[in-house]
Amino acid sequence: MKYFHNEIEAKWQQYWAENGTFKASNNSDKPKYYVLDMFPYPSGAGLHVGHPLGYIASDIVARFKRHQGFNVLHPQGYDSFGLPAEQYAIQTGQHPEKTTKENIARYREQLDKIGFSFDWSREVRTSNSDYYKHTQWIFIQLFNSWYNNDTNQAEDIATLIEKFQKEGNANVNAVCDDNIVPFTAEEWNAFSSEQQQKILLQYRLTYLAETEVNWCPALGTVLANDEIVNGVSERGGHPVIRKKMTQWSMRISAYAERLLQGLETIDWSESIKESQRNWIGKSVGASVTFNVMSSEVETPAQIEVFTTRPDTIFGVTFMTLAPEHELVAKITTPEQKEAVEAYVEATAKRSERERMADVKTISGVFTGAYAEHPFTKEPIPVWIGDYVLAGYGTGAVMAVPCGDERDYAFANFFKGTHGMPEIKNIFNQDISEAAYGEKGGFELVDSDFLNGLDYKAGMTKAISALEEIGAGKAKVNYRLRDAVFSRQRYWGEPFPVYYVNGLPQMIEAKHLPIVLPEVEKYLPTEDGQPPLGNATEWAWDTEKNTVVSNDLIDNVKVFPLELNTMPGWAGSSWYWMRYMDASNENEFASAEALKYWENVDLYIGGSEHATGHLLYSRFWNKFLKDKGFAPTEEPFKKLINQGMILGMSAFVYRVTVATIENNDFLKATNIYVSKSIRNKIVHDKSFANNFLIDLAKNSLKDEIDEEKLRKVAGIVFNDLHVKVDFVNLSDELDIRRLKDDNEFGKEFENAIFIGENGEIIVDENGKYIVGREVEKMSKSKYNVVNPDDICNEYGADTLRLYEMFLGPLEQAKPWNTAGITGVYGFLKKLWRLYFDDNGLNITNEEPTADMYKSLHKTIKKVTEDIENFSFNTSVSQFMICVNELSQQKCHHRAILEPLAVLVSPYAPHIAEELWRALGHEGSIATVAFPKFEEKYLVESEKEYPVSFNGKMRFTIKLPLDLTAAQIEEIVMADERTQNQLQGRTPNKVIIVPGKIINLVG
Repeated sequence: MKYFHNEIEAKWQQYWAENGTFKASNNSDKPKYYVLDMFPYPSGAGLHVGHPLGYIASDIVARFKRHQGFNVLHPQGYDSFGLPAEQYAIQTGQHPEKTTKENIARYREQLDKIGFSFDWSREVRTSNSDYYKHTQWIFIQLFNSWYNNDTNQAEDIATLIEKFQKEGNANVNAVCDDNIVPFTAEEWNAFSSEQQQKILLQYRLTYLAETEVNWCPALGTVLANDEIVNGVSERGGHPVIRKKMTQWSMRISAYAERLLQGLETIDWSESIKESQRNWIGKSVGASVTFNVMSSEVETPAQIEVFTTRPDTIFGVTFMTLAPEHELVAKITTPEQKEAVEAYVEATAKRSERERMADVKTISGVFTGAYAEHPFTKEPIPVWIGDYVLAGYGTGAVMAVPCGDERDYAFANFFKGTHGMPEIKNIFNQDISEAAYGEKGGFELVDSDFLNGLDYKAGMTKAISALEEIGAGKAKVNYRLRDAVFSRQRYWGEPFPVYYVNGLPQMIEAKHLPIVLPEVEKYLPTEDGQPPLGNATEWAWDTEKNTVVSNDLIDNVKVFPLELNTMPGWAGSSWYWMRYMDASNENEFASAEALKYWENVDLYIGGSEHATGHLLYSRFWNKFLKDKGFAPTEEPFKKLINQGMILGMSAFVYRVTVATIENNDFLKATNIYVSKSIRNKIVHDKSFANNFLIDLAKNSLKDEIDEEKLRKVAGIVFNDLHVKVDFVNLSDELDIRRLKDDNEFGKEFENAIFIGENGEIIVDENGKYIVGREVEKMSKSKYNVVNPDDICNEYGADTLRLYEMFLGPLEQAKPWNTAGITGVYGFLKKLWRLYFDDNGLNITNEEPTADMYKSLHKTIKKVTEDIENFSFNTSVSQFMICVNELSQQKCHHRAILEPLAVLVSPYAPHIAEELWRALGHEGSIATVAFPKFEEKYLVESEKEYPVSFNGKMRFTIKLPLDLTAAQIEEIVMADERTQNQLQGRTPNKVIIVPGKIINLVG
C-alpha cells in the first residue's frame, strides 16, 4: 500500500475544518496555553517558503501542548490595513478592500494547505469595522486618560479635572508637555471651555500637537522612525524629509521606566531586550538653563539642555541647537541669517536615523547669538548642527569638547572661525589628541567651586549649586519620544474624532464604529489634505449621532471629522486580546476571557519588530492594565525570533564592453556568457582579449577597427536575476523558458547566450550555467519558492519537517530544494513500518528490548527538543528511530502507536492517517503524548571489543553484572580467543568491566 500524500492531506484538512478539531474553549478545566504568531500582512505575492517557518514552529508547540492536556489557543488573522494595498489602489483605482480580501483568500488557501492547527473561528482582520471599532474605543480611552507620576499609572482625565478645580496645577505630578503654565483653582474655574480643553490636551495620553515628523512626499504620509531605512522609506525607497505638522501623538514616554523594568520579567532574547533598552535610552543627569544674550530676541529667552555630565559645567565652550529648534529663527543675527536658513533647509532632507548614524560628517553654522554661562556669566557662542536632534532631550546641548569626542571633533573642525573659542580643559588630563570621556581617573580643575572633585562628587555639587541659583535641577531623561499616531492615508482606521472650533471631540463609544467612507481618489486632495478630504460624506451630526454630508456642516450641530487615519501599528497593538474573545460584539474581550487567557505564553515573529510593534504593544497593554482591562502587565511571556530562510538566487551575466576614453561604454550588448566564461574573462587577461575581439568581429557583427579595439579597457558584467524555476539541479538554464516568459517582457527575446564551451548556443541545447548566490528570499530577486509547489509534489508534512530540519529556528539558513527528497523518503520509510504491499502490517506481539530502546530514546529526545525549541534535532532523531525500527523489522503496535503520536506535531497528516489505520476513531490531536521511561534505556548487556596486544580482533556481548573474573573465564573459553593465542598463555589479562578486554603477550 503506497503513501499518497495528496489524498491523505486533503482528507485530514477537511476533517479538521468540519469537526473544529482545534477550536479552543474559554471555559475549560484544563490548564491554558496561548501560542501566537505575529500575524501577516496579506500581500498580493502570497506566501513563499520562508514565511511559514515560524508558523510551523508555533504549530509544533501548539500540537505538543494539546497532547499534554492543555487547552491551547492558537489563532490566526491578518494585519490588513497598510500602505501596499493603498499604493495598488492609487495605481489601479481598485478599492483596497477588494484587493485585501483577495489576498486574504490566497493566504488562507496556502495556510490551510500546510496543515496548521489554527482556531479559525477566532480569525481577526484589522481592516474589518467590527474589529477597528474596538481600536477606536481604545483610542478614546487614551484620550480620556492622563499619567499620574504619584500613582505611577494612567488615570481617568476626570481625576485631573477635579485636581484643577480644587487646587490648580502647581502640585500635579504628571507626564505632560513641557513649558506648562501654572494656574490656580480660581483661574481654572474661570477659564472658558476652550481654554480648559487646550490645557487638558497638554496632559492627555493621546494629544494633538505640532510635531517634527518624517514626511514622505512620494507616499504622501508621515512615517514612524522604524519605517525609514537609510534615510528613505522602507516601502518603496522614497526620500523622507523632516517637517512640522499638527499630528496626533501617543504619550508612550509616560511608560518609559515601566517599559524598561518590564524587560526584567519576560523571557525574551537578550538582543531584543538590549534593542529596546537602547531605544528607550535612559540617562541620569541634570536640566540646565542658559539665558540668551541676543539683541534679536524681544523677550527674554532661555536655552534648556539636558546633560549627563553637570560636573563639566565649567568646560562649556559653545552650545549647539538642533537646526529645527524653535529658537533658531529668533536668535539668529542678520549677518548669519542666510547661512543658517540654507543649513536648516539642507538638514530637513536628512532623516533622524541618517543623522544619528553619520558620525563622520561634521557640519554646522554659527547663529551669531550668545548664551550666558549660569555661573561665570561669560558669553557662550550658539551654533546649530545636525548631530543634535530636536526630538531627543531638549534639542540643545552644552558642548564640552574636552570631555566629549563629538564636541571635540566639532570644535576642532571649526577652530579659528568666527564663533568658535579655544577648547577649555577642566580635567587634570591631557586632551591634546582626544577628548577625555571617562567618568573616573581625574580631578576637576579650572572649575571654581568644583576644583579637586571627581565625577560623582562634582555631579552632586554642581546640581545642588544649579538648583540654588534656579538654573537647573536633577533629571532623568529618556531617548524614547512620543509616537506620532497620524497618517495622511486612506486605508487605515478612521479616528472617532470631530472638531468644534478646531478642538478635538470624541464620539461616544456607543456610536462606534466610525466606518471608513468611500472616496473617488486615494491620493491627497489638491489643497494637500489627506485622502479623506475627498469624501463627500464625512461630517458628524451631533444630534443624529451619525456621519452625514459635508454640505451640512454648520459648526453648530454638524462638524467636520478628522481627515487623518491611524497608523499601521494601531490594530496590531492589542490584537492578541481580541483573539481571546473574537466574537464579542460589545467589548474587545470579556473580563472572564481576559482573566482566563491572561497573556501570550509563546510569541513567535521577526526581530525586525523589536522597536516598533513590540514596544507599542507593551505600551498599550500596560495602559489597558492601568485602566482595569488587561489582566497582566506584559503581553508576551516568551518571545522567539525565527531566523530567515534565504533564497538561492540565479544570475545570468550580460556583457558590456568599456573603453578607456572617459570610461564610456563602447557597446552595451545583449549577449550573456555562462559562469565559467565569465570567470575566465575575469582571471585570464589573454582569454579576455581574444574573447573581446571575437565578440567584436563575430557576435556583434559591427565594423570596429583594430585601433579602437586596443582602446578597450575591458568587459563589464551586469548580473541579472532570472527565475530559479528556469534552472535545474545542475545549475543549467532553460533558455527557451526564459525567452518565452512574459514577466521579463522582451528583455531576453533576442539575447545571445554563450555556453560553457565558449560557443554561441543556437538550438537551446547547449549548457548555459548560471551563477548562484544566497540572498533574502524576495519576489524581486526571482528566488521565491512557492510552498504550494512543494506541498503538491512532496506534501505538507514533508515541507514542515524539511523547514525544521534546515537548522536551528533562530538562525538564518539557505533553502535548497534538492534536500527535500531525503525528508520525503523518510516519510515513505515511516509509512512502510505500518504498511506493506498488501495493506496494514501490524502485530500485537511483545516488542524486543531494542525496539523499546529506539522508541524511548526518541520520546526523550523529542520531548526535550520541543520544550527547548530545538526542532531540527528532533527531525534527525525521527530518522534515526525509523532506520533502527526498520532494521529491527518492527511492526509492533506497542511501538508504532506511540511513534505516530510522537510524529504528530511535526507531520500531522500522516500521523492522523496512521492513527486511523491502527483502528482508532477521532483525531490524534489530543491523544496523550508518550511518556519517557528510563528503564528502557538501562543497558543490561555490553558489547566488549576484545583486543590482543592492543589490537581489536573481535567483539563479544556479555551481561553487565559479571565480575572481571567471570568475564575472563568466558573470554578465555571462547573459540576465537583460542585461535588468536595458538596454544600460548597470555602474560596479562586486562579487564575493566563495562569497558575493555585486552590480552597481552
